Amino acid sequence: MIIDNAEVLRDTNKRLFKIIAIVFRNMLELRPTCEHCNKPLPYNSTEAMICTFECTFCEECVSELLMNVCPNCGGGFVSRPIRPKSYLEKYPPGTVPVYKPFDLVTHAVRIQNLSNIHPKDR
Repeated sequence: MIIDNAEVLRDTNKRLFKIIAIVFRNMLELRPTCEHCNKPLPYNSTEAMICTFECTFCEECVSELLMNVCPNCGGGFVSRPIRPKSYLEKYPPGTVPVYKPFDLVTHAVRIQNLSNIHPKDR
């Protein structure tokens, strides 16, 4: 039986890429700004709030405009954890802002439909 080294290498690379994807998928991106107002939210910000899909907004937008309803998924928000400084070099926070302000009128309808339902029940 002849073993094709190129095929073995391809299979090994596929497995390696799957492992790398799993490792990176399990870390929070720590997005650098609020998606609505673009306020800076560095890795150690206590004002950063995230939903289950890691949509990132500042505390003010979440409480004053979003009313704890994510404009993207309809879920609720929690405070984003702060990554320890000792891990920042190995796992740096995100640097690319996600800036996509939501439409207040459209979101008002979503709030009306979801704000009285606890996030765990949505």
